[in-house]
Amino acid sequence: MSNESGDVLPLRRIDHLRFFVGNARQSAYFYRNCFGFDVVAYAGLETKLRNEAGYVLRQGDITFVIASPLSADHPESQRLVQHGDGVMDVAIEVDDVRAAYEGAVARGAVGVREPTALEDANGVYELAAIRAYGDTTHTFVNHDRYRGVFMPGYEPIDPARYNPATSHPVGLRDIDHIVGNVEEGKMDEWVGYYERVLGFSQLVSFGDKDISTEYTALMSKVVQGGNGRIKFPLNEPAKSRRRGQIEEYLKFYGGPGVQHIALATDDIIATVRALRANDCSFLRVPKAYYEMLPERVGRIPEDMQAIAELGILVDRDDEGYMLQIFTKPVEDRPTLFFEIIQRKGSKSFGKGNFKALFEAIEREQMLRGTLEANA
Repeated sequence: MSNESGDVLPLRRIDHLRFFVGNARQSAYFYRNCFGFDVVAYAGLETKLRNEAGYVLRQGDITFVIASPLSADHPESQRLVQHGDGVMDVAIEVDDVRAAYEGAVARGAVGVREPTALEDANGVYELAAIRAYGDTTHTFVNHDRYRGVFMPGYEPIDPARYNPATSHPVGLRDIDHIVGNVEEGKMDEWVGYYERVLGFSQLVSFGDKDISTEYTALMSKVVQGGNGRIKFPLNEPAKSRRRGQIEEYLKFYGGPGVQHIALATDDIIATVRALRANDCSFLRVPKAYYEMLPERVGRIPEDMQAIAELGILVDRDDEGYMLQIFTKPVEDRPTLFFEIIQRKGSKSFGKGNFKALFEAIEREQMLRGTLEANA
């Protein structure tokens, strides 16, 4: 297998996301009961892991790992002071961990963890890690020879802790893309990093004229790898009258990091209804958006009344159309949020929705008092 750039680094897919949080058990409860994930595995004191507790959550082909330190001695404990809860690692499944790591480092990546083979009765799990933007990392993993529930140290969840029989999936299928925010002037540097180090290619670019409102603006470029299976939009703030969402994120997260995760579904109306029933909070755009929608996107089989009622956005390109909706931040800091997306042929990222979406985000910033004038 080789990726679309012809590079020697085959990347299969996003394997899992590792979140580092203040209370893993409570965070797992949130993602289970709001987003419908199954909690399938646990690691901690009971499994002889002494410095942290971790929960593995799955839905469709999506895997989240939620981890917390068990003491101030944990090497990443200060991450919580700086960032609050957030995505620590985006793990990528590869054919050959050692070749991926050594090739990436040879092309300029900073190594974080050298190739390691973890082994238990269920087989061998291989991993290695490199640095990405901020202190986010990418772990290369291969579990072709591992038959366990996740990796050595993790055991199937005890039903007394989380009973799989009582979970309620909402139809989330896989990870469509993961968006990173970087400092002003750094976007092209990180686009070049992904092209050079991981063999990604640039898919699309949005300038400040594409993503702007009366008050704020940003720029974004999307890179992809693994024959298009891995997509990373990268945002940076653009010059504007007020401090926009990227500056807000960088301030409260304490630097660059993962801004949002787009989760794909095959039936966004059913998924969003289930999420709303689970008390998941979404951004809303003005009613006028839906008055113009039929003229802008044409006839689609989905129920327009249901789309408007649920606050779903729709956009069309030359290859089809897509439906999307964005949650509000999922924690007190205005940092990490989620996108729910359904693609009907479209490979775009909702350019026609940018203005309405960003105005909705600005309304939330106004409520928080963070839409401040730029100096």
